[in-house]
Amino acid sequence: MKKWLVLLAVLLVAAVLGLWLIGRDNAEQPATPATPQTPDVLETPETLTTAPFTGMQEDGPYDRRAVMAVINNHPAARPQTGLVEADMVFEIIAEHNITRFLALYQSQFPVAIGPVRSARDYFVELATAYDAFFVAHGYSPEAQQFLESGVIDHVNGMQYDGTLFKRSVDRVAPHNSYISYDNVELAMQMTDASPNYRIKAPYAFSAAGSNDKLGEQAAFIEVTYGGDPLFASAYTYDAETQLYGRSSGGVDTVDKDTSQRIEVANVLVMEMAHETIDAKGRQEIDLVSGGQALLFREGSVQKINWRAEDGMLVPVGNDGPVELMQGKTWVHIIPELPGIDQAVQYSP
Repeated sequence: MKKWLVLLAVLLVAAVLGLWLIGRDNAEQPATPATPQTPDVLETPETLTTAPFTGMQEDGPYDRRAVMAVINNHPAARPQTGLVEADMVFEIIAEHNITRFLALYQSQFPVAIGPVRSARDYFVELATAYDAFFVAHGYSPEAQQFLESGVIDHVNGMQYDGTLFKRSVDRVAPHNSYISYDNVELAMQMTDASPNYRIKAPYAFSAAGSNDKLGEQAAFIEVTYGGDPLFASAYTYDAETQLYGRSSGGVDTVDKDTSQRIEVANVLVMEMAHETIDAKGRQEIDLVSGGQALLFREGSVQKINWRAEDGMLVPVGNDGPVELMQGKTWVHIIPELPGIDQAVQYSP
């Protein structure tokens, strides 16, 4: 009898212990997370009512992705098409003292752009910084490596000559390659590139007459690259329009299709280190270290500096960003040797 009671007691203890162990194991299992719920309405980016690269507020919203195109500046390529609509134009040496334009479009887009010319690696760097869809026809070996690595959404006339890019019959190659903005949009679709503006531009703007830090009068400006007068740019200030009319090689810079003269609210000159890297005169340019700059607006000049903010080139003073006048800007990137004092002349 006693043996039976002992056996019963052992069985009861084992049953209680088993139930306790099962309960402990269940308690230690992590809870199964709830399945996330997809929101009914997707979050949309803030609507831009101010153009990020001009400060204007007339024709918004400004929600389309920027396009940056390499435009030929050889005398045989003048006058060009599509510069009037550019928010900003960067004029940079492509080889020796020959310059090209990087035209940045975001608030307005032209019907056609050109003549389109070949890329340099620092062109690709700038376009990447501005999150722009990049348009070029050809490339240097360094630029080709960048483009083929997939660092930027782009279209190139080397792959689409005669299709997306068209050759004009009134000029000879390589000064006759053009692309329509419709074909730029088609290229964006073909490459699955986002069509939306996605960055925060670091520029500050103010209206005419609101900047109390303007310096001495400078109604006439000349910027030179080496000794070739064909690549000397001149600007004349019109007090009535408060804009600078541009000329190059002694000839007004106008649109080929409309004959409209290029007029800008700001002329920026930025000094950067340049190094010639091959026998063709191609350059390596320091786009990140900052340096001296001049800002011309409202017929006056400010001696300032520039710095790179997320790769974008920004005019700055002791108190931070320097305000551009609302409107379009032409940016000259010049070698630090001979530098601003030699390359830029201005007078009242």
